[in-house]
Amino acid sequence: MTDSFAILLLVMAAAAFLCRVAGFTLMRLVPVSPRIEAALRATPLAVMAGIAVLALQSGGLAEALALTAVVGLTVLIGSDVAAALLGVVIVAALRWAGL
Repeated sequence: MTDSFAILLLVMAAAAFLCRVAGFTLMRLVPVSPRIEAALRATPLAVMAGIAVLALQSGGLAEALALTAVVGLTVLIGSDVAAALLGVVIVAALRWAGL
């Protein structure tokens, strides 16, 4: 680990902390309308979709099969976090199997 890595890590941690604090501070000042609430509820899905598209774009058959399984598991078990974790296990198993 170099000195510059430690500095960069501290700067990134400070930026993440400030973004989080700014979000909480602004939400105290902004009244939550139904439109803002809908946007806040849609944000995690949009982030997950962006990550999934990038994985599909740079990945192969294993990622496509795992994403299909994650969508199905989300519908079946109702937990997107559990389905995403199972998707990681599926990708690892498919890669171990040679796909």
